[in-house]
Amino acid sequence: MATIRIFVTGGMFDKEYNELIGALAFKDTHLPEMLRLGRCRVDVSVRTLMMIDSLEMTDSDRALVVEECRRAVESRILITHGTDTMVETAAALAAALPAASGKTIVLTGAMIPYAFGSSDGLFNLGSALSFVQVLPPGVYIAMSGRCFAWDRVRKNRDTGVFEAL
Repeated sequence: MATIRIFVTGGMFDKEYNELIGALAFKDTHLPEMLRLGRCRVDVSVRTLMMIDSLEMTDSDRALVVEECRRAVESRILITHGTDTMVETAAALAAALPAASGKTIVLTGAMIPYAFGSSDGLFNLGSALSFVQVLPPGVYIAMSGRCFAWDRVRKNRDTGVFEAL
């Protein structure tokens, strides 16, 4: 299997509790540690594009994600992303990189920061790595062991889960 490109954008996946300011903040991505703890044997190439909360993601940030996916030589791409605007980024990717582009792009994230220990992030990362290897070209969202076409999913803010439309 060819290398999977992983792009990091931040989100709850990579937030930590900053005791000095009493708030969640970013330091470094947890991806290398998560891949090691998950005993990942898949060939991956990780690149951090940004470390921001997805609610702060701008159109120019999304354009950067789209351009990096377009330029990637890998046909299998996984993006770690905040859950609040994951669907919006997926829509931008689908508009710019239709299935005919030959790229399979899977976005995933976490509802609870990885650093908290009770996070869903490790499970979601493992699931997304599996999905990106077997799905046909297109844009998808992988959360809680489920995979959705980008345009057939929403985050239910009342229940805290992604659900099919």
